[in-house]
Amino acid sequence: MHAKVIRYLVEVVRAGSIRKAAEQLHVAPTAINRQLLILEDQFGTPLFERIRGRLRLTPVGEIVLAHARGTLHEFELVRRRVEAVRGLHQGEATLSTTAGLAGSFLPTVISRFRALHPGIQLRVVDLPIAAVLRSVADGDSDIALAYDAPHTAGLRSLFTSDWPIGAVVPRGHPLTANATTVLAECIGYPLILPAQALSIRGILDGAFGRSAISVSPILESTSTALMRRLVIAGDGITFLNRLDIIEDHRDGSLVFVPLRDAVLRPQTLTLVTRASTPLAPSAQRLADQIADSLDTLLTP
Repeated sequence: MHAKVIRYLVEVVRAGSIRKAAEQLHVAPTAINRQLLILEDQFGTPLFERIRGRLRLTPVGEIVLAHARGTLHEFELVRRRVEAVRGLHQGEATLSTTAGLAGSFLPTVISRFRALHPGIQLRVVDLPIAAVLRSVADGDSDIALAYDAPHTAGLRSLFTSDWPIGAVVPRGHPLTANATTVLAECIGYPLILPAQALSIRGILDGAFGRSAISVSPILESTSTALMRRLVIAGDGITFLNRLDIIEDHRDGSLVFVPLRDAVLRPQTLTLVTRASTPLAPSAQRLADQIADSLDTLLTP
């Protein structure tokens, strides 16, 4: 009965201001302020201290916020139970991931999922790795898919797979003459490397260092899509894993040549969710679809 004001209160605290909360909720700031004033009037005491335009919870506000969050959590559990009873004809699921996975592996997975479950509304957001995990921990996403995700308290793994790194080259490149290659054979070609912000770069730098190989890339980028396009155009070669170029490999525009260097470890891809909250049937089905697709690709 008080869902609106509870959502308003929680979002104001999360956003730090009424204006920012209004932007997130797509309502007028005056509507939020009016509801909060009514709530304060009902309790007979302020919930916020308004200091220099900033809002700070009073002790009473802290008590009301804890109740509001608990109420929303309980309501979510009820909604999930109702959704389970109704089956998977309706529902929603939110996946957070990185831009590279969103642009390579996931399009086919999402397309298949939509064909099987057209009534489920999906939301896919690409974020930096730290934000990907935080999105799940904060409850903004149901599941997250990312490479080399650090262990985070409160999250549990649903599926883990290892993806060896290889040289990514255009069709007809000299490196395609052999089934595998090594880093030392690649440095004679123009190198397009993942930027330091990507986890794969740390793996590559470690392997270069242990092999005493000095590299001077022609370009570094956080965009695997850009790297793939430049390799297709013949501007150089790059290093990614097979999953990163799956669509380009299927259409023959790129070739993946596995690297056999012993000093080069694979990338670990992990699908995670919150440990404390069971997945809704719609989100569980999406997680299962992702895991099944990865398992199929791993099978020789």
